[in-house]
Amino acid sequence: MKRIVLIYAIFARDFQLVLSVVLKDTPILGSEKNNPRLLTKDILSNGFDYIISQNHSVFFYQEDYEDMYVGGTDFVLKLNGEDYRVIEKYPLKTTGQQQCQEGLCGNVITIIEKFQDSLFVCGTNSYRPQCWKLFSSANNQSYEIVESYEGTGISPFEYTQNYVSLTVEGDLYSAAPLDTDGSSLQFRRKAGSRTNVWMYDNWVSEPTFISASWVKRLEDPDNEKIYIFFREKNSDTNPEADPWISRVARVCKVDEGGSKRFFQNMWTSFLKARLVCGFPDESLYFNRLLDIYVMHAEKWRDTRVYALFTSSWNATAVCIYTVGMIEEIFENSTFKGYNKDIPNPRPGACVKNSRSLPLATVNMVKDHPEMSDWVHSVHTKTPFYTSNYNYTKIAVDRVKGVDEHMYNILLLATDSGKIHKVLEAGSQPFIISETQLPSSSRIQSMKLDPKRKKLVVGFSEKVSTVDLQRCQEYNKSCQECVLARDPYCAWTKSGCKPTVPGGIQNIMDGKTDVCPLEEKKQERRKKRNTFPASPADLRADHAVPLGVPFYLSCPIDSYHATYTWEHGGQRSPCLQMQTNCLHLIPSMEQDSYGTYKCVSKEKGFTKVVKNYQLMEQKIAETTTDSEKMDIPNKRNDASAFVPQIICITLGQAVAVLGML
Repeated sequence: MKRIVLIYAIFARDFQLVLSVVLKDTPILGSEKNNPRLLTKDILSNGFDYIISQNHSVFFYQEDYEDMYVGGTDFVLKLNGEDYRVIEKYPLKTTGQQQCQEGLCGNVITIIEKFQDSLFVCGTNSYRPQCWKLFSSANNQSYEIVESYEGTGISPFEYTQNYVSLTVEGDLYSAAPLDTDGSSLQFRRKAGSRTNVWMYDNWVSEPTFISASWVKRLEDPDNEKIYIFFREKNSDTNPEADPWISRVARVCKVDEGGSKRFFQNMWTSFLKARLVCGFPDESLYFNRLLDIYVMHAEKWRDTRVYALFTSSWNATAVCIYTVGMIEEIFENSTFKGYNKDIPNPRPGACVKNSRSLPLATVNMVKDHPEMSDWVHSVHTKTPFYTSNYNYTKIAVDRVKGVDEHMYNILLLATDSGKIHKVLEAGSQPFIISETQLPSSSRIQSMKLDPKRKKLVVGFSEKVSTVDLQRCQEYNKSCQECVLARDPYCAWTKSGCKPTVPGGIQNIMDGKTDVCPLEEKKQERRKKRNTFPASPADLRADHAVPLGVPFYLSCPIDSYHATYTWEHGGQRSPCLQMQTNCLHLIPSMEQDSYGTYKCVSKEKGFTKVVKNYQLMEQKIAETTTDSEKMDIPNKRNDASAFVPQIICITLGQAVAVLGML
């Protein structure tokens, strides 16, 4: 009883202070900016648990491969493409008698790629990187290893070291350390039908490679480029300068290196430019590139690059670029540090025989590979999206709406295991939802399955899937389905369902006037006949004595809505407690009784979330004859009733406070 009285004292003394602690990392009501509309806890039914927790995992999925592959320590798993169950395990343990360094034993799989006619797998192999080709067996149900290769320069020596890989038309491109300490890191064409080529050491300074992507040009394959995204040490030694600077570089797919007498086996087409994300007018930039997602388009210039950045002030941002914009800089910018006539052919140009390039062109690439101009984002003056959430990974899905338009959905993973679903509709982001994944560990890997509209997420203890079509979350009415602005979902005669022709949506602004007029009249009947009311929808009656404190609570359905409490013609604001709105009555008086309504309003749509009816509880009804002698004292001592009242009405709040 003392503990419950203390809880009441805390609430009564400084309610807002308690809320400020409880609401840490919880969205604030009534604002769309940087605020998820809906919070959900995902029940992940598909996937599997590892037998032993993994320090590192890597995913491989392509739509022409029906299945997905997961690499861990000493194994590769083949997952069923429908429900992501494990259907086969391929052991890939350390080969030879390698000696462990600093206790880092085992073969941690770092690369899984489709390479030539096989599945190409590489691992750390206890500090002696090794690669294997896995060919389909005769019955086409499993793989068998028939070839192995030296893996240095393809896989890192340990999984914590930086690396990246890419396969293009039978060629393998990679960046991985050549030395055990993680040094000698550069982007190379390492294996395949074309000549092996590598970088000139002076081109980059302590790089961290993030991603590499091949952009096809069906009408002009000889001009196809490989784009490399990375960050490197900033040459500006000013104490106020950020230590890192983000880059995009490119090389030509047809580049075979220079002639035998100059730049043999070196890229002759390497150019790099600064990738800018920030507020140029304020000279405020997000300089640390974290992750990249490339969304390919039918026209190569329209291919979009979604880049995730962080900053020195612990904020993150997403900037969007097009390959056309990137190419504009590489094709037209001057070269940093060079003020003479630019030789012909222009340095960085793709030619069928790179070994025949004139010395002046190759020398320009050697000594001045950086562009003077910067690559700005589509939105130029600002990032597309900025946030105080610590995002770590990004993927982007493309969804066709009822209006036949395509909408892009950003899927952002936070360092606390949450997934934000963000709509790109025009220049403003709209955070549709936040899903808290049930795991105690950080997200290691994330892969989008656009065909099945799933997001596959890897943790140290398991692999799980997130259903991107969780339309049941908006199933209460047409208005709530439309307000969600979720391109995956539309209102139909059967409720809010995955988008189908003829459904009802308003993705661009979420206004509910697209819903049928009779919807409002029929809403109650539909709820009764089609969607059974949940306990939260029912009216709650309470008998409460005079003179005691009382708290009312209603669930928050949308963090973009505003909530008010209505009683006796008066309105009062909601007091937010995590996923609930509270109303505090410090001491019950005669005019405190009656009907209370918790009302939400969003984009003109108003609804009653919860109804309460408070009635006076007579003291004689709850006391014995001996207790009646002391009724006046009990009327004045509200805390005597606190245990009963708070336990009934603030069970969740008590539990929350108990964890503080």
